[in-house]
This record gives sequence, C-alpha cells and structure tokens, in this order.
Amino acid sequence: MIYTPRPTRKFLWRVFLVALVLRLVPVLLSYNLGIGLDDMFQYDMLARSLVSGNGYRWYAQDDLRLVQQYLPLDLSSIAYDPRGVLTAFRPPLYPTFLALVYSVFGLGTRRFFFARLVQVVMGSLLPLLTFSLASRFFPNRPRASRLATWVVVFYPMLVLFPLALATENLFIFLVLASILVLLRGVERRRPSDFIWFGLLAGLGALTRSVILVASGLCLLWLWFFLRERRGALLAATALAVTIAPWIIRNSLLYHRPAGIEVSLGYNLYMGYHPQSSGTFKYGISLDLLPILDDDQRDRLGMQAAVVFIKDNPTRVPSLMVSKLGYFFGLERRALTYFYSNDFFGYLPLPILLLLGGLVLVPFGLVSTSAALGLGLVPWDRRVWLLATIIFGYILPHLLLLAEERFHLVLVPFLAILAAQLWDRGWNGLSERWRTRAGKLALTLAGLTVVLLCLNWGLELWHDADKLALLFGPNGNRTFFPY
Repeated sequence: MIYTPRPTRKFLWRVFLVALVLRLVPVLLSYNLGIGLDDMFQYDMLARSLVSGNGYRWYAQDDLRLVQQYLPLDLSSIAYDPRGVLTAFRPPLYPTFLALVYSVFGLGTRRFFFARLVQVVMGSLLPLLTFSLASRFFPNRPRASRLATWVVVFYPMLVLFPLALATENLFIFLVLASILVLLRGVERRRPSDFIWFGLLAGLGALTRSVILVASGLCLLWLWFFLRERRGALLAATALAVTIAPWIIRNSLLYHRPAGIEVSLGYNLYMGYHPQSSGTFKYGISLDLLPILDDDQRDRLGMQAAVVFIKDNPTRVPSLMVSKLGYFFGLERRALTYFYSNDFFGYLPLPILLLLGGLVLVPFGLVSTSAALGLGLVPWDRRVWLLATIIFGYILPHLLLLAEERFHLVLVPFLAILAAQLWDRGWNGLSERWRTRAGKLALTLAGLTVVLLCLNWGLELWHDADKLALLFGPNGNRTFFPY
C-alpha cells in the first residue's frame, strides 16, 4: 500500500462523489431507456448468450427474427444453430462484463439500467485514476494534477458515456489502470507491478485489441529506455498469457491462425472503400454485415481492401490524413444522431446552441492546451512514455478506421498535459521559450494547434448544409444516419 495523506484522501472522495452524482443523473433520468445502435445490440446478444450457457454466440433465433426485419442476413454459408452463431467478430471482455451484470441482476427489461449503474461507478473512478497518473507523470505539480482530475470529472462525453452499452466504459478504465501500475512498477521495481501491467494490458486488448500497439511500445520503452528487461519480459509474458486462450479458441474455431477479433477485413473494407473517407459510413458498413460466417466476411473484406488499395495506391496517404482528422474530430456525432432522430423532441435554437457548445468546446480546449502543454514540459522518461502511449494508440486508427469517439481514451492523458499549461501559465511558456529546444517544442506545439483548428473548421464547413438543417425548425426530424 502507498500512503495517501489525509487531505488527498478527502479530495479524492470529494472528486468521486461529484463524478458519481453527475453520471447518475442522466442514467436515473433515462431509467426506461433501451438500446438503439447495432454495436449495443450485438454486445447485448453476446452477453445474454453467455448468461444462458450457450457460449459466445449471437443472432439466436429470436434475435435473428428481429434483425431480419432491418437487415437481410445470409445463412447459406453456415449450419445455423437456433442457439446462435459462434463468433469472434467482437472482442470478448465487454460482453463478458455485461454477462456478469446480467447474471446478478437478471435478463429482464431492466438489465440495461443495472449495466449503466455499474458503468457509472467505473466512470466515477476515472478521475481518481487520472489524479494518480498525473501525480506520477508530474510529481512536482500537485495543482496541475487536481486540475486534470476535475477535467475528467466534468468532461461531458465521459459524463454521458455510461448511458451507452459501449466498450469505452470498460476500456478506458483498463487502459488508465494498466499505465498506473506500469508507473508504479518503474518507481518500486517490484515484479508484481509489471505482471499486473501485462495482465491489465491484456484485458484491455480483450476489450479492444487496438491497444496492443500502444502496449507493445510501452514494453519497448521499458526494455530500451529504462533497460528494465526483467520487468519487460514479465509484463510481456503476462500479456501473452492473458490473451492466448482467446486467440487459441478463435484459431480452433476457424481452423487457421486468428487474432483476438476476426474483424480486420471488415474494418479494412470500410477504411479503404472507394466511397469511404476513412471513417464509419452507414451504407458501406452494411455491405459485409449480412455475412454471418466471420471467416468468410474477413477474407472477402481483406481481398476487397487489397483491390481498393492496388487500384488507387496514391489515395492511401490522403486517407491516413483524413483518418487523423476524424480521430481528432469534434464530438458531435452522437448529439447529431439522437437529436435529428427526434430522441429529445424539438429544442429551441438557443438551447440547442448551448448544448452543442457544451459538447464541442471541451475537447477543443483540452486538446489544444495539451499540445501546448506537451511543448512546455521537459521531455524526461515519463513524458516519453506519455507521448508513446498517445502515438501508439493513434497509429492503428490511421491504418484502419477512425471516429471521433475513439479519442475518448486519450482524454485523461490530454487533460494531464493540458493542466501543465494551465498550471504554469504564461510564465512557464516564457521560460520554456528561452531555450533552443523550448523554441522548437513550442513552435511544433503551436503548429499542432493551428492544424487542429483547421481540421475543425474544415469539418464544420464540409457539413454546413447538414448543420443548417439540424439547427433549422425541423432539425429534430432530419433523421441523419449514425
């Protein structure tokens, strides 16, 4: 145990309670809220199958009848089992998490509400993890650590996300916890901390396998930067042992080497389709979805993606730039979808503008401040780790597919960097500018801020016609797809 001073404990309890109340309010107000997006329905199907003892299956007979009203599923390539289709399209941990909740509270109509309550508690722990991380990344900046903590407490999308049956609710918690134990391991040099890092990183990968790149870079940071080779080996072994059983299961299921999820072909297809701009597109997303054989869908998606790339290889770099833009895009997709589909009813323009500002402004403020904060701080081993995590998480999205919600896992890390700017202020910038390295770092940071603002301006300009309809008198009935 690490001793925590009494004033710090009081602060953390206060933070937790404020975060808990903020996240509870929308959940309690939507007590009877169901689920509407495909991802949520699929996670729910998988969780119900696990609770029922049928294994990791989806599209059981009752679900199949419901889905076929909207999507013609192809059963010709499989021997259909009424219990559902064995799958590896989705990583297993988040459905398993839902299954644990359902096993306690039952499979009745209130299961979504109870899942959201558990997610509220997990979401309320994120500020505490952020404080602990900030205190280790920048131990001499207690005020900045508290500022970063409050950012995560009040960040609108993190407040609202427990409403969604989405992997982010578990994924962000696991990523923050894994980096926290890694830093603790660096401080204490205890083997158990490195094992815990590998375990938590593995659990994060079983939630969303994209984190494997960042986790691998963290291992390289341990090995080469800190020369902590025993710790790196222990962590790598723990990570491998954690994910290996599921990889073996999938490989046996499809009689070929497989990964944590058999969805690479589907993501490549959407990411490189001639009509794709590098993000999720509703029409394109339905092309391969009717195929219930994961292996066939994966192979067809990869074959098509290879053809797309060969037909126009010069398009790949521009697609990567586009994906980077989507990754750092404004957080307006959910608000646009739910409001345009009459989820809230009609909202007067001033209220809609206020709501849009509350949703859009925080990420702009945090990300631009984080860029300047990264240019402000001296680059020691901890800052290199922080930059490695950010780079390692962004990279696979540039190669596959990007959406603005994918950047939510970085918000606590960005808040930690942003708080360095807010804490040190103009004096800190002036002092940093006096050195040659500081001038270079702050110039690059300033360029990053300009590019971020340009990205958001182009995004709003590109969607100006849609925004005009959304903010018009019938905006709540424009029915934009997700």
